[in-house]
Amino acid sequence: MELTKQTYSAQETKQMAQQLGQSIDKGILITLQGDLGAGKTTFAQGLAKGLGVEKTVNSPTFTISKIYQGRLNLIHIDAYRLEGLHQDLGFDEFFDSQWVCVVEWPKYIEDILPKSRIDILITRIDEYSRLFHFSCDNTLSYVLEGII
Repeated sequence: MELTKQTYSAQETKQMAQQLGQSIDKGILITLQGDLGAGKTTFAQGLAKGLGVEKTVNSPTFTISKIYQGRLNLIHIDAYRLEGLHQDLGFDEFFDSQWVCVVEWPKYIEDILPKSRIDILITRIDEYSRLFHFSCDNTLSYVLEGII
């Protein structure tokens, strides 16, 4: 399934992601691709709110990953600094039904990511507007119906 949506502000991006988070009922992997400043962390913040996370969500650029407690546990991974790293970081234990996992810069760890996931490409249109292209296999399409 593929879906494209445009948002016109950071708040609208968070609201869309929050709706997605509210429609998730079990562990899932979501990848976020886009240039620096595209809105990956903004999207993750809205998703976390939809999952019932009350803590402030910020980019795990320097820590690589952060874990948050909510209705479903969330692990937020920023793989940007992992380019060329070839060691087991233990991320595969989070790719199961107990976790919602968000991976920014997934191309750097593509070889360990499960095929069953939602991929989101974020394109910056201007200072405020973003275009989101969602794609997933049919087994996960029910999740995207939460934002249609």
